[in-house]
Amino acid sequence: MPSSILPFFLFSLLISVSLSTSRQTQSDPSISPNPDCRGRWIHIRNLPSRFNLDLLANCSHYPVYDNFCPYIANHGLGQKTHSRSHSWYRTDPDMLELIFHRRILEYRCLTPDPTKADAIYLPYYAGLDALRYLYGSDVNSSAEHGLDLFDFLQKDKPQIWDRNYGHDHFLVMARVAWDFSRPLTYDLPEWGTSFLELPEFYNVTALTLESRAWPWQEHAIPYPTSFHPPSLDRLESWLSRVRRSRRTKLMLFAGGGGVASAPNIRHSIRTECENRTNLCDIVDCSKGVCEHDPIRYMRPMLRSSFCLQPPGDTPTRRSTFDSILAGCIPVFFEELSAKSQFGWHLPEGEYTNFSVYIPKEEVVLGGRKITELLMGIPSADVSRMRERVLELVPRVMYRRHGSSEALRAIPDAFDIAVEGTIRRIKSRREAEHVR
Repeated sequence: MPSSILPFFLFSLLISVSLSTSRQTQSDPSISPNPDCRGRWIHIRNLPSRFNLDLLANCSHYPVYDNFCPYIANHGLGQKTHSRSHSWYRTDPDMLELIFHRRILEYRCLTPDPTKADAIYLPYYAGLDALRYLYGSDVNSSAEHGLDLFDFLQKDKPQIWDRNYGHDHFLVMARVAWDFSRPLTYDLPEWGTSFLELPEFYNVTALTLESRAWPWQEHAIPYPTSFHPPSLDRLESWLSRVRRSRRTKLMLFAGGGGVASAPNIRHSIRTECENRTNLCDIVDCSKGVCEHDPIRYMRPMLRSSFCLQPPGDTPTRRSTFDSILAGCIPVFFEELSAKSQFGWHLPEGEYTNFSVYIPKEEVVLGGRKITELLMGIPSADVSRMRERVLELVPRVMYRRHGSSEALRAIPDAFDIAVEGTIRRIKSRREAEHVR
């Protein structure tokens, strides 16, 4: 992003944050009671800019990581894919903290009084702040990540924190939870920071892109895709296009890896696809070439019936949500890839209705052919599954801020995440009181 654009963007976001104070006042339950907001009030904690906006100003400070300045545009949605685009952006998942912050300013149940709030949102860009520990000069002090925030919360209106000892606080961390789970006592160099290992934050609810196998603090929410419709018409137009798409390929793998000879699920997928080119397409996304170019993978997804979602460095993939947008039925090889992660957004008891599960061991070690299994699914079942996939699209997309009233009436990924967070906080507070 040119240096002349960044200050303007930060200024516009600052204006939005300032307006949120007015919005909270207007929504104060003691001023204008709203029965729809009962049990759903949120207070936005006022944090110094070093915890959010200042981090955006450092967007080009980590060359080993990336220059993320271009992806800050449009309040974290990134630049449009082309000048006439209404719904498609070059969105980077690491901007979820910024996207969430902008969207919560439109939440209709905000209150300026933290004592009347059911949940307290911390607008801290934890993933962006982590960059200085992961790629910057503070790499050897990653156990300190978060201590500055906790110190502020203890000194600035400490009664807000002390009221429930942090149980009612939540934040968004736009990385997988493992990136914040480095043991505090581990002295040797190791990837990650120790934010989620800090006892000070054990009670805080963290919304991450992927949770650990034993999540206590965190809950996974969908990766942001590049699709952010501003109106119901735009959403319906896209769904209509997806339904009209001719599925000329049985399956697709969009991703990297699997080129080495070592046995793993990605290698097995590549080998099978290369031997069955009439049935399988590969979109090579090595070296991040697909990250900000949705056209590269969305068109092939629209032509495919099934989209393969093998685990990579971690179990989850943004591609899962891209494939849902395209009506391409996801095929999972680990339950940690989705079923045990996104329970708020993808109903855990319904996975057989919208996805296929093939244990990776059966493919890698047992020689099971993915193409044969998928071809054995009756076409009527495939059509039914695809329709269920399309019903999930609103639940996994983040609509554009400032969207139409008609679209706002349909819960999206943000809305579902907020409702899930409030339920989780209520449950944890009740459990704490029982003790």
